[in-house]
Amino acid sequence: MQSLRELYKIGRGPSSSHTIGPERAVKLMKERYPAAEKFKVTLYGSLAMTGKGHGTDEVIMKTSAPVPCEVVFDTDSPCDVHPNTLDIEVTEGGKTVARQRIYSVGGGTIALEGEKDGQAPADIYPLTNFTDIAEYCNRKDIRLWQYVEECEGKEIFLYLAKIWERMKITIHEGLTCSGILPGGLETERRAQYLYHQRHIDESAQTRENRLVCSYAFATSEQNAAGGIIVTAPTCGACGVVPAVLKYMQETRGFSDGEIVKALATGGLIGNIIKQNASISGAECGCQAEIGTACCMAAAALAELFEMGLGQIEYAAEVAMEHHLGLTCDPIGGLVQIPCIERNAVAAMRAINALSLADFLADSRKISFDTVVETMYATGRDLLGNYRETASGGLATHYRKRKKI
Repeated sequence: MQSLRELYKIGRGPSSSHTIGPERAVKLMKERYPAAEKFKVTLYGSLAMTGKGHGTDEVIMKTSAPVPCEVVFDTDSPCDVHPNTLDIEVTEGGKTVARQRIYSVGGGTIALEGEKDGQAPADIYPLTNFTDIAEYCNRKDIRLWQYVEECEGKEIFLYLAKIWERMKITIHEGLTCSGILPGGLETERRAQYLYHQRHIDESAQTRENRLVCSYAFATSEQNAAGGIIVTAPTCGACGVVPAVLKYMQETRGFSDGEIVKALATGGLIGNIIKQNASISGAECGCQAEIGTACCMAAAALAELFEMGLGQIEYAAEVAMEHHLGLTCDPIGGLVQIPCIERNAVAAMRAINALSLADFLADSRKISFDTVVETMYATGRDLLGNYRETASGGLATHYRKRKKI
């Protein structure tokens, strides 16, 4: 498995696979061909189906500038390797000098066809599933964040500290913004309203739900507006992890150092899913994105409360088990409906998973590795129009409501 630096990335929304990945692909080709006179980028599969809604073409042309770039949306050609496929043609001296096929595999990571290692950094984690990692940690009497430290070195915590700082800034930015999100759906920002609108007879539980949701909305709305966020593990699911950690720090007084360790544990869980299944909505539906984010958040919370390995595993397993089969059907191809609300719901579900782990972990029957394997199989079985194509589900049944 790769470094957590490849899972937690700071970048612009609204989509890690549809904006950050193509941006990295174009930057790479510009570096390789500094004399390029023109680029032509052809998008296939999910990139072609929802690229307009995600602003893929805009990101590509901005990244290519000042070199002109033509963007073509090919919605008909099959994608045999990965549903997020793009070709980049390079013109020099009036002739095509290169044509590279690139896959945006989720979380902003890209892979190049014909290059064994592509642009993927080296694997630094020798163990790649939870069972093996837990056995190793038990033998050495260490926690999961300490295993991360062994594999990545102490400097990873400096990086995660920057990640946490960015998460907090994004929440703050989202809470101070109001108005309508771009894209044409006329989606109104609601984070600020949730944060300030105290219920007339608010219980502690209602307050918790309201604040956690406001933080998730704040981050997700910033993402939808093309703001700077942290992939956790993707742009579309970026609101879950920061929401629960921000709430727990404020209400329980956890230090930034403790939060960073929790990010390490949550990141390790996300890495396991990325390695053995997928974090790409185009490949496995929204279960791969929001489900993974919920797993990461639940595991991070369990780490904050210093739960045992079995409890951390149970929290992550419960989080994914109850997202199995979740489709990716964004209305208009925008990362707004139902994406923003899903971040809030998943954040609350992560807290619920933590509570269950506190009581029921000793009775669990399903391993985390099993539920990851199941998620991947389920995702591959989903019909293509339920995997980030905006051609099924809510995306096709949506009708604009009349205001009453």
